[in-house]
Amino acid sequence: MSLVANTGKLAGRTLFITGASRGIGKAIALKAAKDGANVVVAAKTAEPHPKLPGTIYTAAEEIEALGGKALPCIVDVRDEKQVQKAIDEAVKKFNGIDILVNNASAISLTGTAHTDMKRYDLMHNINTRGTFLASKLCLPLLQNSDHAHILNLSPPLNMNPYWFSIHVAYTMAKYGMSMCVLGMSEEFKPYNIGVNALWPKTAIATAAIEMLTGDTSTSRKPDIVSDAAYVMLCKDPKKYTGKFEIDEDVLKAAGIKDLTPYACDPSNANNLLIDFFLEVPEEYKEAEKKSESGGQIPQLFGLISKTITPELVKKTQAVFQFNVKGKEEGVWHLDLKNGDGACGQGEPKNPADAVLTMDSNNFADMFAGKLKPATAFMMGKLKIKGDMQKAMKLEKMMKSLKAKA
Repeated sequence: MSLVANTGKLAGRTLFITGASRGIGKAIALKAAKDGANVVVAAKTAEPHPKLPGTIYTAAEEIEALGGKALPCIVDVRDEKQVQKAIDEAVKKFNGIDILVNNASAISLTGTAHTDMKRYDLMHNINTRGTFLASKLCLPLLQNSDHAHILNLSPPLNMNPYWFSIHVAYTMAKYGMSMCVLGMSEEFKPYNIGVNALWPKTAIATAAIEMLTGDTSTSRKPDIVSDAAYVMLCKDPKKYTGKFEIDEDVLKAAGIKDLTPYACDPSNANNLLIDFFLEVPEEYKEAEKKSESGGQIPQLFGLISKTITPELVKKTQAVFQFNVKGKEEGVWHLDLKNGDGACGQGEPKNPADAVLTMDSNNFADMFAGKLKPATAFMMGKLKIKGDMQKAMKLEKMMKSLKAKA
């Protein structure tokens, strides 16, 4: 579903897209394919993944079905030889590369103590090093193009300490991609290569978000990012470089006034999850300032106990432990798995499927439906150990609680 008309400006151009077998990378590839572009699908997935859709070969078929030409290449962006081999194959098949889209990325939303070095290295090697490597190796070919662009799917460099405090390793890895934009846009000006960054304003319904939250109702479709990328990649690279763009701003500037059709659930278009690295929205700032008066949590669990029904237990099938910090510090439990269900103070009698840790100020807001678990998690206000999908089932329970409150 695209609101941006194809102009044919990318016809015959060759795009090298990392991580193009699914999600945003594939959406950008398909949008360019409608112009009749050539696309190098540079991604790791050659065999179908049990949980994630799409391979480089299925993506290539979709590109060609839309009128583009595709070259599927098995590429792990951490491997210099694989990247160079894919570039060499692109030159053989398409005689060059005009556009590089650095989309491949790894994520782990963990604090310092809980980030193992293997995961740290993965994020930095894919996000920062992979972006630098692909840009470096494509540079000689981009210099030969009369429409050369590098587009990194990375955020504006927001130096608010908040974004470093909640997942410093991931923030550094994503900001490394953005620093490539900052440096290379200036460095490559003499070659007329436009180097820009694009970042979504809201959560995007990719396989990663679906696995994380089990819900896409607060997300937009990948098409909003691919439409914005298309607008950016059609611009004159001599004049358009060094920009850190947000998808909806690009589209509004292009004349698209109503972004509702991009929402996965159009009825929820005004209640979308704001993406990482953008300023914390006012409503969440207000949630942090809420009254710190004591005694909210015992009252809350008294209310929760009245909402537990055999039907809710049957639907949820999960045991939750809540480690509450701050003014009302303590441990609480909610068993929606065994017998008729139970809740109260202390650890659960049966092993917890998910352990949730958060400040008491945010806890009441979460159970009042003012702060969604997925939002709280992405904003660093909620830490989850155990089964992520079961933790996100709390949202349905909260809707029931809010209705009865």
